[in-house]
Amino acid sequence: MKPSIKQLQAFVAVAQSSSLAEASERIHLSQPAISIALRKLEEAVGGALFSRTTRQLALTPEGKAFLPVAVRLLNDWSEAFEDLGERFSKQRGKVTVAALPTLAAGLLPGMIATFRARYPRINLSLHDVLAEQVSQMVREGRADLGLSVAPHDTEELSFEPILVDRYVAVCPHGHPLLEQQRVAWAQLSGHPFIGISRLSSSRQDIDRIMADVGAPLDILCDASQIATVGRMVAAGLGISVLPELSFKQIATDGIDYRPLTAPEVERPLGIVMRHRHPLSAAAAALRELLQEKALDSRG
Repeated sequence: MKPSIKQLQAFVAVAQSSSLAEASERIHLSQPAISIALRKLEEAVGGALFSRTTRQLALTPEGKAFLPVAVRLLNDWSEAFEDLGERFSKQRGKVTVAALPTLAAGLLPGMIATFRARYPRINLSLHDVLAEQVSQMVREGRADLGLSVAPHDTEELSFEPILVDRYVAVCPHGHPLLEQQRVAWAQLSGHPFIGISRLSSSRQDIDRIMADVGAPLDILCDASQIATVGRMVAAGLGISVLPELSFKQIATDGIDYRPLTAPEVERPLGIVMRHRHPLSAAAAALRELLQEKALDSRG
């Protein structure tokens, strides 16, 4: 039989007290119950921990050696449950989020500030990566939540839409396309075009849509950073297409945008999670805040 926590508590209480009566008050256990606990503990360890030759119990050499170990075990036990309680009450914890750069820069800063104000002792770790990397990090458990487009892997991953983004044509001031209220996708053809990374989900959408409308793009160059695309457009080198959320992040003098139409393309963005893997209390709190903010924005 293995020693129990009650037996360790009785042993430490008696070892640190001057009498059974004092130990009984200390751990709220009757003296007979303490005696039984000590006897079972000694049976479990295979020898005497107290000398009973006097009116007071005195530690044997083995008991003296075991006392600091028992105290440490009880402290570890107490701290473990205290830590667990703080995690469930969201007083402590860590959340790792993998997010598209669009969302990492556009949606999350304000949300993180709100989350930090509510749960100041929960640590947040943010990775701004491409859509495939978001899915991979969530699938492998390296991120608790992902913020991205709907993943291709629907067997292991789930998707909860929280907002809808749309694509816009980004042009330098004075460009003829800005004279229209809306721009058809086919009208992008024939203008020098600044593309975003071919690895991004947005670029894959753009290439697919242009193929569908049968209008090839005149690619001047590709840039991996959305801010670089904006600066190149502002310099008059060409036009581009970006998610509307992305444009709001780089809006600067010299550029403007128009919604794209024919076809109307919506880009749902949301929370990516693993099937059959419950969230920690801290991650669930962040998910609830994301859903809450999404509802506020729709209202």
